[in-house]
Amino acid sequence: MSHIQLDQDIRSLSDFRANAASYIERVKSKRRPLILTQHGKSSAVLIDVEDYQKMLDKIELLEELSAARKELDNGEGISHDEFISELRSQYSS
Repeated sequence: MSHIQLDQDIRSLSDFRANAASYIERVKSKRRPLILTQHGKSSAVLIDVEDYQKMLDKIELLEELSAARKELDNGEGISHDEFISELRSQYSS
C-alpha cells in the first residue's frame, strides 16, 4: 500500500457517490487508500481488499507477539531455545 497523497486521495462522499466505480478502480490500480469526507471532515477510508487483508494479518501477528511476550514476562511458556530443542527431539529420526 502506498502512502496517501493529500492532493489526490481525499474526496467528498458526494463526489465518491457520483464516481464510485472510477475511484474503486483507482484504489485497486494505484494501491493507495482514498479518504472520504462528509461535511468537511474525514469520515471513511476506502482501501484495496488485498492491502486490507495484509493489514489484518499484520495486526493479528503483532497481537500474538504481544501476548507471547506477556506470557514470557510472567514466567509462562518456554524460551526459544527450549522450543527449538523440543521440536528437534520430536521430529528427529
